[in-house]
Amino acid sequence: EVQLQASGGGEVQPGGSLRLSCAASGFAFSDYTMSWFRQAPGEKPEWVSSIGRAGGTGIYADSVKGRFTTSRDNAKNTVTLEMNNLQPEDTAVYYCNYISRTWSSYWGQGTQVTVSS
Repeated sequence: EVQLQASGGGEVQPGGSLRLSCAASGFAFSDYTMSWFRQAPGEKPEWVSSIGRAGGTGIYADSVKGRFTTSRDNAKNTVTLEMNNLQPEDTAVYYCNYISRTWSSYWGQGTQVTVSS
């Protein structure tokens, strides 16, 4: 059974930082690109970032470029999202995701990020 468990969310003030982690199991983690999405209340899910199978430099939505950094540890089956200079518009539930070879999209349990003064 595929499991994607995101953690590390919380409430911070504008300008603050958080580090999200996603623990994956039930599939060959190192064979897949991993992505982060977020969904604000009343909004559609928004793609945030993706990182390839071997790691390295991720790709980012313009809204987070330069502030967020994604990385992965294939030995630990984890993907992280380092978020700096958080702003109120970053408030959302954050999810990790991967798409299997059969084009099934898997979503984990999200983690709430709230940026508020």
